[in-house]
Amino acid sequence: MGRIIRLDLIMDLFFTKFKRLFITLGLSVLCWISGEVLSHYELEQTGVLFILTSMGLLVYLLLFWLFNRKIHQPFSIAILPYELRVIPVLFAGICLMGIIESDPNQPDFAAVFILLFIYTILFVAVLITNYFRQIKGNKRLSKSFINKLMFWSFAIGIGRIIILVEEYGDSDALIIIAFFYFPLLIILTARWIFKQTRAILALKNEKAKTELLHLKSQVNPHFFFNMLNNLYGLVEVDSKKAQELILKLSDMMRYSIYEGEKETVTLKEEVDYLKNYIELHKMRYHKNIDISFKEQFDEDCRVMPLLFIILLENAFKHGVENLRENAFVHINVITFDDKIQFDIENNFDASEVEKNAGIGLKNLKRRLELVYENKFKLSISTEENVYKATLILNQL
Repeated sequence: MGRIIRLDLIMDLFFTKFKRLFITLGLSVLCWISGEVLSHYELEQTGVLFILTSMGLLVYLLLFWLFNRKIHQPFSIAILPYELRVIPVLFAGICLMGIIESDPNQPDFAAVFILLFIYTILFVAVLITNYFRQIKGNKRLSKSFINKLMFWSFAIGIGRIIILVEEYGDSDALIIIAFFYFPLLIILTARWIFKQTRAILALKNEKAKTELLHLKSQVNPHFFFNMLNNLYGLVEVDSKKAQELILKLSDMMRYSIYEGEKETVTLKEEVDYLKNYIELHKMRYHKNIDISFKEQFDEDCRVMPLLFIILLENAFKHGVENLRENAFVHINVITFDDKIQFDIENNFDASEVEKNAGIGLKNLKRRLELVYENKFKLSISTEENVYKATLILNQL
């Protein structure tokens, strides 16, 4: 099979490798255009400074490339420390020249340069803050904080420029600025809303997964504890039976640990787990129990693991264990119309029912709500000391 070429990965790699080239060329073109526009509006000195800056950027880029080529180094993408010192100082000087040279009758130009000067001061303030925080061993300003600062500086600053341009009637400049400002503002706001929504959904999903794992970990601890106690007393009395119990218990524990972590298992695997549970109880009790297990289902359909065991465990724990004779557990598993139906019926001694008997059912209902949402139906009825539960699930 041929290699699949990911265009997005290639573009990302290309941009990362030549990041300095793109940024420097972009700034050079922007400075050159700004110089021409300012010269046209009779801000000659500031325009010349912008054009000289553009030429300086191109010369810097050429020398940087030649130097790296000479010593056989790759085209660096990092911004060097001296660049961070030179760029804001140079740009602040140009902005000051623009403020001084602007005609009082054209306050929009002065406002633009004042805004750019403020942006430069903010940039320098961030650099200085990060420098001193790093010296003191504190964390640098977070990327999130810097992004928010940039967004609000852009939103408020350019908005103010639009108001000034509108007041002084320069319709062409107003159209150009508004054409770039409003779509970009909408895109940035939409991006922020999307990121916040995605973060909330991810947090909610992670919380649901954590809760689900916690609920799964609560399945069967009582059963395993009792089985180990029985094994302790059975080892000396009947070692062969104890060995059989250990093997079946091992299979059940393996299923609980490894298959229980999965999102879904086949219905056959879940039914086999229930049968192992029943066989262990048959070997454990010294009394006759009427157990029937009817099944008619598609073996390949899938279900969340360790669901039915809660209902089966309740039937034994609150029914069979408390009855000396005539105990029964009847189970029926069928599939129909992309649904799975699990029925279980058992008798019990009403006087022996525990007060906290509903904990397992609360666990089951919460897990169903997390995974199946509105795609399940659980009905429970009690009549003349007979407990019946029916669980219908949509297939996953």
